[in-house]
Amino acid sequence: MELPQTVAPRFEPRDSDWERKVRESFAAQKVMATLGATLGKVAPGYCEISLPCRDDLTQQHGFIQAGIVSSIADNAGGYAGFSLMPVDASVLAVEFKINFLAPADGDYLLAVGQVLKPGKTLFITRAEVYAFREGKAPVHCAAMQQTLMNVSGK
Repeated sequence: MELPQTVAPRFEPRDSDWERKVRESFAAQKVMATLGATLGKVAPGYCEISLPCRDDLTQQHGFIQAGIVSSIADNAGGYAGFSLMPVDASVLAVEFKINFLAPADGDYLLAVGQVLKPGKTLFITRAEVYAFREGKAPVHCAAMQQTLMNVSGK
């Protein structure tokens, strides 16, 4: 199923080995492994993370819990930003605002992160989370805007 198309700006990464750096960092995140999230497509300023929906990730109404949805959105936006940071950079989220638009319920969730504005120290990203269920159109279930900090030398 196709997601709504957006015009993504083209960014030049500051590290020629940006994809290896992003994938290794994601692989080191124990929380993503615990949740069962996987890193999908990455491009400079762009990242996709998918998460199979499972009963042990739900809240009392049977929907994927808000903190779980926030975690994959945070990581999708974070790795979109990290892809544009310099060689010696490490990424930290400074803040984010997330709106839950519909219940996170389906076969799997897909978080799509994009950089809005790269900076020297601060990066602004957004992430959209969609719920997919076989035979149905994706449901836009969350929208996040985030500020990241480039931490040098970590």
